[in-house]
Amino acid sequence: MASGHSDPFHHVRDVPYFELPQFLTDLLPPGATHLPAGLTKFMVLQTVAAVLAGLVMWGLARRVAGGKAVHGRFWNFWEAIALFIRDEVVRPTIGDPHAHDHHDDHHGHGDSGGHDHAAPAGHGHASLAGAATVAVGHPADRYLPFVWSVFFYVLFCNLLGAIPWLGSATGNMNVAAPLALCVFAAVLIAGIARSGFVGFWKSLVPSMELPGAIGVVLLPMIWFIEFAGLLIKHAVLAVRLFANMMAGHTVLGVILGFIAQTADYGFLWYAVTPVSIVAQVFIGLLELFVAFLQAYVFAFLASLFIGTAVNPH
Repeated sequence: MASGHSDPFHHVRDVPYFELPQFLTDLLPPGATHLPAGLTKFMVLQTVAAVLAGLVMWGLARRVAGGKAVHGRFWNFWEAIALFIRDEVVRPTIGDPHAHDHHDDHHGHGDSGGHDHAAPAGHGHASLAGAATVAVGHPADRYLPFVWSVFFYVLFCNLLGAIPWLGSATGNMNVAAPLALCVFAAVLIAGIARSGFVGFWKSLVPSMELPGAIGVVLLPMIWFIEFAGLLIKHAVLAVRLFANMMAGHTVLGVILGFIAQTADYGFLWYAVTPVSIVAQVFIGLLELFVAFLQAYVFAFLASLFIGTAVNPH
C-alpha cells in the first residue's frame, strides 16, 4: 500500500509518531518523528484542533466586543459560519423550551408570552456584533457555546486530516465516542435542568391514557425502549462521524497505494499513476467538503438531541 504499508487503515490508526515522506525521514536523526512516551499523534492533533477552535472564537469575541462589526475576509468567513450555526441550526432546532409555558400562562393574549425576551426576527443575522450588546437573546442561545465548541472542534479535527501525513483524529472511534459522550452529558444536563431529575426521566414516555393493568405493563416497556433509543442514538452519533471520516481517508490511501502496487509492472504503472493522482485530487476536494459537512451534521444532531430533552413530550 501507500508509503510501503500493507495495512490500508494505517493512516487512520493512532500511533506514537508522525509519518513523513521517506526523503524527509532520512534527513532527520533516528527516532526524531517519535513522540514522547505517553503521547500519540491524535492526542497532538486534538490539542491543535482545540487551540485553533479557541483562537477563532476568541478572535471573533474580541472583534464584536462593544457591538463592533467584524472586518476582514478571514474573520468574516468564520463569523458567517458561526452565524449559520446559531441562526439555522441552534435556534430553530432547539427553539424556546418555555414557549408552551408562556402560552399556557398568557393564553388568549396574543404572542407576547415567551417571545418578548427573544431577539427581534431578523436581528442578529447580519453580524455577531448585535449579540455583544444584547443582555438576553434567543432562549436557545444558552446552549450555543456548547454547540459552537463541538462544531469548531470537530471541524478543525477534520481539516487537519486533509493535510498529508497527519490523519484525522475524528476517524478514530476513541475520539468520536468521547465526543458523543459529551453530547450525551449535555443532553442530560439540559433535560434535568429543564424538567428536574425525576421529570426528565419520566418525560421519556409520552403522556398516554392507558387503563389500569395495561398501563402498568406497557408504560415500563415503553420507558425502557425510549431509554434504549436515547443511548443508541448517541452511539450512532459517534459511529456516523467515525465511519464517514475513516472511509474517506481509507479510500484516499487505497487509491494512492495503486501507484506503489504497480511500480514493478512498467507500462501499467504509467497508466495507473496519472489516474490515481487525478482521483486523489478530486476525492481530496470531496473530503474537504465532507470535513465541513460532518461537523455540521454533528452540531445539528447535538442541537436536535438537546432540543428533544428540553422540549419533552
